[in-house]
Amino acid sequence: MDRETLQAIANQLRQPNGEHAIEVGEKMNEGNLQINLNTIEVLQLSANDNVLEIGMGNGFFVKDILSKDINIKYSGCDFSSEMVDEASLKNKEYINGGRAQFYFASADHLPFQKEVFNKVFSINTLYFWENPERVLSEISRVLRPKGQLFISIRPKSIMRLYPFVKFGFQMYSKEDLSDLLAQNGFKVVSIVEKEEPDQKVGDVEMKVSTLIVCGEKL
Repeated sequence: MDRETLQAIANQLRQPNGEHAIEVGEKMNEGNLQINLNTIEVLQLSANDNVLEIGMGNGFFVKDILSKDINIKYSGCDFSSEMVDEASLKNKEYINGGRAQFYFASADHLPFQKEVFNKVFSINTLYFWENPERVLSEISRVLRPKGQLFISIRPKSIMRLYPFVKFGFQMYSKEDLSDLLAQNGFKVVSIVEKEEPDQKVGDVEMKVSTLIVCGEKL
């Protein structure tokens, strides 16, 4: 792929928009299937959890979260208006039932009162946080005392092999991510690493893995 194509891919992964937004959302569901399922498992969801997802895309996996217990409530934020619209359409039943809500918002300015959620998670968005310290401060604000934050990414050892990451991706190792949380008001309580099936990028088979670091609000 040429430079222009790679940059376009990177931009769409960061913020799906325009005529290709819906297609990009669907492709992200496919490519991120296992990391989403791994994360939902690690969340250990139970009755009365109030959960926030930052960067939920088109909301395809919300059903997997809310099916865990009828008393779980879910909020999703994304700074792609197209993805917020798609998520709202896909989850209309949950919205009408008062179990889900979706917001057009950036990670560093969350539209919630303080100490609302007991669990916050984000999958494959950390690379794009321009000011991660500010985002983590916002997450801490909306988390209840002892609330948990789960950040799921592809580790740096994997991400650096992808050709589009030179365009606006900040990559993190397990140690980098753990240090980031520890330096911004969280105690690291668990680290999960899982191999995933290889995926094709163009004509090339690429290694894929999940890294999930969980921090507890201090």
